[in-house]
Amino acid sequence: MEMLTNWFTDNQEMLIAFGIKLVVAFLIFIVGKIVSRLISKGVIKLLQHKKVDPTVISFIGSIVYGLAMAFTLIAAISHLGFNTTSLVAIIGAAGLAIGLALQGSLSNFASGVLLISFRPFKAGDFVEVGGVSGVVEEVLIFSTTLRTGDNKTVIIPNNAITSGTIT
Repeated sequence: MEMLTNWFTDNQEMLIAFGIKLVVAFLIFIVGKIVSRLISKGVIKLLQHKKVDPTVISFIGSIVYGLAMAFTLIAAISHLGFNTTSLVAIIGAAGLAIGLALQGSLSNFASGVLLISFRPFKAGDFVEVGGVSGVVEEVLIFSTTLRTGDNKTVIIPNNAITSGTIT
């Protein structure tokens, strides 16, 4: 027990300095979380004002919040004195791997965002897209649903729509 007491006495300055760093890192995290929430809510309100689809608003709001929190977490860890270079590299590599794995889905998602934002057609319009003619029933984030002349429902991936001709 005496050895432990001596260790605390000998390292008192170091422990106090680390305690202060820990408290500051915790404050960075708390303030960062509040700022991340405010930024996310601001982006959501801006997109709602621009009358963007609610699905897109929710998704973009989540991405903005996640990126801001990742930045906050890295800043807090960095303040504690840890080297965050390798952590950032791992996050980047993971993002690249996920992006490559979801390439088709992300392409459909990006096309869906474009279709919802620019609205080249809307529900009820008669269009020819992706080699199919019909009345647009619904434009979703990943696909668009058409009702053909013979009353069949056709679901077309949004990537096929934006990469082709829209009539």
